[in-house]
Amino acid sequence: MTMRPLEKLPTIRWKLGSVIVFAVGMTVILIFLALGYAFRNTYRDTDRLQLLRVARVEAAGNLDAPPREISIVHMTTTGVVTQGTAPPGLPALEDGGVHVGKTPEVDYAAVPLARNGQVVEMVYATRSIPDSGLWARAGATFDLLARFWWQFLVAGAVASAIALLIARWFARGMTQPLRDMAAAARRMEVGDYRARVHTRSRDEVGQLAAAFNRMSAELENLEQSRRDLVANVSHELKTPIAAIRAHLENLLDGVERPEPQTLEVMLTQTERLGRLVEQLLDLSRLESGEVPLQREEVPVAPLVSRVVSEIEVARPSSDVTIGRDIDTDLPALEADAARVHQVLFNLVDNAVRFTPPGGAVTIGAHRVNGHVEISVADTGSGIPSEALPRLFERFYRVDTARSREDGGTGIGLAIARSIVEAHGGHIHAESKMGKGSVFTFDLPAASHDRSERLEGHPT
Repeated sequence: MTMRPLEKLPTIRWKLGSVIVFAVGMTVILIFLALGYAFRNTYRDTDRLQLLRVARVEAAGNLDAPPREISIVHMTTTGVVTQGTAPPGLPALEDGGVHVGKTPEVDYAAVPLARNGQVVEMVYATRSIPDSGLWARAGATFDLLARFWWQFLVAGAVASAIALLIARWFARGMTQPLRDMAAAARRMEVGDYRARVHTRSRDEVGQLAAAFNRMSAELENLEQSRRDLVANVSHELKTPIAAIRAHLENLLDGVERPEPQTLEVMLTQTERLGRLVEQLLDLSRLESGEVPLQREEVPVAPLVSRVVSEIEVARPSSDVTIGRDIDTDLPALEADAARVHQVLFNLVDNAVRFTPPGGAVTIGAHRVNGHVEISVADTGSGIPSEALPRLFERFYRVDTARSREDGGTGIGLAIARSIVEAHGGHIHAESKMGKGSVFTFDLPAASHDRSERLEGHPT
């Protein structure tokens, strides 16, 4: 692949400077050509003065040979040529004065030649007038430029040097964010994602710097999430494995007997490991889009009733009231029934788990702009505002100790978010300390309500 000339230059400053110098050079050349063309006839008067000097020297008898392109003619006042060849139209001057003029073919200067105080003839110095055609005008233009070539050369060199200095000065400020990004990228190569590019520019380079900063922030967050994931998974795996290993060692040493209570504890820890691995695999498949959704019409009220029944069976000792606030004319969902059940069960189970005895959990379902919005509100202690943006991250816990004691892994909300977003919906949380929290997600209504959805969501 052929390399272009600018691609051979090592830096943007050199490229920008070269482009500006080339542009300035071309501009200077064009200006000089235009000036030369405009003033190509400026030296006609100087040439006529030269004719006058030559005619005077000839009249004084001191001219050895006329300059190139100048002809000498001697003519009496009556028009008789006594020396040289008179060009057509050369006038016979009778007043004996000095004259400078032109005919259609020549420029001339006439000086009287006197003997004994009396004008006997006129001495003419003539030069042919150049042709007025295109090539003649071009020749006159380059003749003018040839007279002052060194002035034009110095002016062009000075203009190019000034342009190069200004270009490099401006380019240094323009490319500083690019150099900073290159340095930050080298730091990112070794795993340091904290580098940021600082610029006040609002042009394309400034926009690129802002995008680079957003990218590095995302990479830093991803790296932190990766580290947290490894640490949390290691911890979650270590606890049940350590418990199972301890019981197995006790059984091998004869400290414990293989009684049902001991085996039940080991089974519980094994099931915990199985749930964790299953949830991790489930989350991975959901985030990669490998889990196909079996969309169907899902009535909301029966779904809520089934989830409430399962929660009451799973937590029979919970002294928390579960209420419902569901619209009577609510349309069915167009979703995967098993996945929506998984989301709702997780939200209600969390609400019941973190609501103190005597509190209440309310499940609401309403039509909103052609979608169905389902909410789970509790009267718990609430969630700190700084924790709300991270609630749906993997393994994130607001209260780590209480979550572990209650058997949570911190993956449920991440799975819920992936399921809702896979359906084209959104999930978010709101909370006030001391008053409780509300988790809300929306899903598309069934197919017979598509026209209403189109009205609620204009394209």
